Amino acid sequence: MTSDKEIQPKDPSGKRSVREVALLILHQINQQGAYANLALDKSLQRSSLPLHDRNLVTELVNGTVRMQKHLDWVLALFLQGSLEKQNPWFLNILRLSAYQLLFMDHIPAYACINEAVDLTRQRVNSSMARVVNGVLRNLLRQKDILAYPPSHEPAYLATYYSHPDWVIEYYLREYGWDKTKSILEYNNQRPGLDFRCNQLKISPADLVHRLQSEGVSSSISPLMPGAINIRSLSVPLSGLKAYQQGLFYVQNLASMLAGPILDPQPGEKIIDLCAGVGGKSTHLAEMMNNQGTVLAFDLYPKKLELLAQNAERLGITIIHTEAADATQLNYDEEVADRVLLDAPCTGLGVLNRRSDARWQKRPEDLPTLLALQKALLDQAARMVKRGGVILYSTCSILRQENQEQVEAFLQRHQDFQLESISDQLHDFPLRTEDREKAKQGMLLLIPGSYGTDGMFYALLRRVTG
Repeated sequence: MTSDKEIQPKDPSGKRSVREVALLILHQINQQGAYANLALDKSLQRSSLPLHDRNLVTELVNGTVRMQKHLDWVLALFLQGSLEKQNPWFLNILRLSAYQLLFMDHIPAYACINEAVDLTRQRVNSSMARVVNGVLRNLLRQKDILAYPPSHEPAYLATYYSHPDWVIEYYLREYGWDKTKSILEYNNQRPGLDFRCNQLKISPADLVHRLQSEGVSSSISPLMPGAINIRSLSVPLSGLKAYQQGLFYVQNLASMLAGPILDPQPGEKIIDLCAGVGGKSTHLAEMMNNQGTVLAFDLYPKKLELLAQNAERLGITIIHTEAADATQLNYDEEVADRVLLDAPCTGLGVLNRRSDARWQKRPEDLPTLLALQKALLDQAARMVKRGGVILYSTCSILRQENQEQVEAFLQRHQDFQLESISDQLHDFPLRTEDREKAKQGMLLLIPGSYGTDGMFYALLRRVTG
């Protein structure tokens, strides 16, 4: 549950209300195939809504998308006919409203229902508006006794926690009932916000003080000394002077571990094969004290444009970008001291952060991803010097993408071996079992187990003999 102030109905000035903005974004996601994060960013950039209302739009959209399977089960109790045959505007309005009534505290029911009726009248017709009114009032009357019958069956977990059946089945096989429930609960929480302190410019303690002067409540993470946990923001990120001056980068704690595990040194040549917008690339450059070279490759030029912008804001000059298919690179062999391969994957470790990812991933996509990961690992092996290391990482928790992929790599490349990553993570409070695995060269962080996303890391050293 979340606590929020009342959402006001339609703005008398004619501007779109919070719920209407959320509804339009849901339509883009569900009917037009837009990605939730991109649709939200684009809509909010054009919006004149104040920060509190922007945050509410984000919560309404992400929460409704995340809990869609649960919401549809509830709505099916009150509607005749299959949900698939309903008018999409009508169904999205009901989902949006049911999410507020079931999962958001301190949202007045009358405000939710009245605007749902108004939106239905605008987007569908008056007859369906009366249906919306009846459904939501019935739901409100019965919400305290509504409960999906608990059972020890996968279908219960899939519906109650709103996840695809195949994901539930994998979790149960790999982790058992209790751990699966913990993962699902974490996936459905509102994601936290962490900053990585740019220690080229400022210390973590000084950054906390700077943020406080701008109305940001924060503290140094107990898990990582260079990470800052954010409790509340007073203005949008881009409005913070600390952001504009490049004093931090927004990054989840689990992702920040790549830097210390790879342990780049000033003056080295580092290759990042799948750099994206540069979260890990810029971290490596910071750790190198902006001395040496980071070659950052990605298939998508627009991502590299954002990487270059991020690097400039952070004051980093050693990153060189190239848009290319990393599996087809023709660089000389054995050129890199270290290679980072943050591979494309199913992303099942970051379902907390990406509300629509659980509905986009399909088990039939896995063979293509596994083949791509294999090709990228073989490319990394060709590019790293003897004595150098590859850090293979994914934001998945699937064994096929992680441990099995690494084991197959070692079979193909007899001149590589796993290397302990325990010493690099001396600041991170790993549990005994995870510490032992880290000593063997691989680490899997289960979503929520440390209050972070799920991530997998394996450090592979090319032997010199």
